Amino acid sequence: MRDGEQRDQRPAVRDARDLSDVQENAPDAQESDAARRRRRAQFLRELHEAKQLRDRVQPRRARAARMRQQMRMRTFRW
Repeated sequence: MRDGEQRDQRPAVRDARDLSDVQENAPDAQESDAARRRRRAQFLRELHEAKQLRDRVQPRRARAARMRQQMRMRTFRW
């Protein structure tokens, strides 16, 4: 029975923590939006750099990918 009692108490504590986190973060909604946009921009920059590096390291694969993209664009209908 003690195990069951402990299990019942644990989710209640987590819920209380979650509620306090939500209440603390509510005023910072705009800040979090700006932070999210900065993180996203940083991620996209790093992704672009990684793609460029991969293209330099694997030129044959990069060329094949360019050719496939050109074929896709040629066969695309407006």
